[in-house]
Amino acid sequence: MTEEENEATHTRAKQYAREKGYVLNVDEKQLSAVLRGLARNKERFGAAYCPCRLRSGDPEKDQIIICPCIYHEKEIEEQGTCHCRLFFKKKSE
Repeated sequence: MTEEENEATHTRAKQYAREKGYVLNVDEKQLSAVLRGLARNKERFGAAYCPCRLRSGDPEKDQIIICPCIYHEKEIEEQGTCHCRLFFKKKSE
């Protein structure tokens, strides 16, 4: 996995967060680990599967765990963050 792939993953996550009104994890170490996992999964399996979810190996079934997965919006609404702790609800100012 190249630095360019990592950077592209970070850029996509940042753009998505901005569009949805979320923020990325401010803990750089944890953010980096999740982004590396996404980039690694894209390289290995052809899609940026959430690194915190188990793939079944069936690409059709696993579509639901491609980041941002189908669970993230409900998790952010209920818990303030998605399971991977990549996206967070913006704090009210």
